[in-house]
Amino acid sequence: MLNYNLNAVSSRDGTPVDVRRSNRNRIFRYICGQEKVSNPTISYDLKMSLPTVMQNTKELAGRGLISEVGELESTGGRRAKALAVVTDFRLAAGLEIEKEHFTVVLTNLTGDILKSEDIALSFRNDPEYFRAVSDSVERFLDESGADRKRLLGIGIAVPGVLDPDRGLILSSHVLGVSDISFESVEHYFKYPCYFLNDANAGAYAEGLNSGPEENFCYLNLSESVGGGIYDRGELQYGDNFRCGDIGHMVLVPGGKDCYCGKHGCVDSYLSLRNLTDVSEGSVSAFFKMLESGSGQAVSAWEDYLGHLALLINNVHVLLDIDVVIGGTVGSHLGVRIADVRRKVLEMDPSLTDTMFVRSCSYHEDASALGAALYVVEDFVKAI
Repeated sequence: MLNYNLNAVSSRDGTPVDVRRSNRNRIFRYICGQEKVSNPTISYDLKMSLPTVMQNTKELAGRGLISEVGELESTGGRRAKALAVVTDFRLAAGLEIEKEHFTVVLTNLTGDILKSEDIALSFRNDPEYFRAVSDSVERFLDESGADRKRLLGIGIAVPGVLDPDRGLILSSHVLGVSDISFESVEHYFKYPCYFLNDANAGAYAEGLNSGPEENFCYLNLSESVGGGIYDRGELQYGDNFRCGDIGHMVLVPGGKDCYCGKHGCVDSYLSLRNLTDVSEGSVSAFFKMLESGSGQAVSAWEDYLGHLALLINNVHVLLDIDVVIGGTVGSHLGVRIADVRRKVLEMDPSLTDTMFVRSCSYHEDASALGAALYVVEDFVKAI
């Protein structure tokens, strides 16, 4: 269940209408985070009067957003009615576009992945490509049995810098494009489209799964490297929408050439190819080789760890928040997170605890899911 930010709509200094809307929104978000719950429990946990809670849950039920699902166990008196969100009241799709393939997921109001699919298709900035993606999405929705009337829209995660104010994909070195309008892409789909950076999308999914008070830096270590900052229910974008663009920080001055034109970028040392070059392109095969003690894999891993620990230490010193390792590498870490923590500690002996370094919760489809949840949040905040 998702841990929605209960304070996403503030009631402070608002009109009576604002206060009622805020209460309704907080109650719905709270119910979304529970398998089932009673009016008295909502009242106690949200510090609202029971009549206020009952009035709002009655309204939410009348709109079809929640329903009664039996009774809770008795604690001594009459059994309380159990309430739960109607998870499929609305649905959302999410796309993660990468250079050689794209991922599509379908989710509901509580963030469950109902279906996902990875589709091989090389990116091209032309109508034929976007029509092919749209056709694949329609087939995917048909196969999932999704009711189109319940579909809120499609979140689209892109590896690049986006300007939501002007509705532009400003640049994507990975895809080799710049200054693409959101509108020109949305044109090919039958549903409203929402755009965000792929690392921000991964961070968003991770944040909603972690809790409303979480703040962390998310490292998206995949075919390319990106980052996102999640702070108590909100993504941080920065003045020029480049907040968390870690892939093109210089990690090794004068180091390896980077496709962005600079030298020594994080991406050059921490992209997936630094590991999979020794395993014929397969990340699963790499970690199997590492487990078996392959000299090539061990050497590549130690080199990778050194650069990753340097990045993590720099991020932690600057921001003093947790660091979540996501993307393809993060999803395969497993017990190897201990290797990362060990190297971080070796690099900074002043640290007494490296538990601020953790691997991601979502091991697959995080960016596509985060993009879909971004669509869901747009609906939820208006309840």
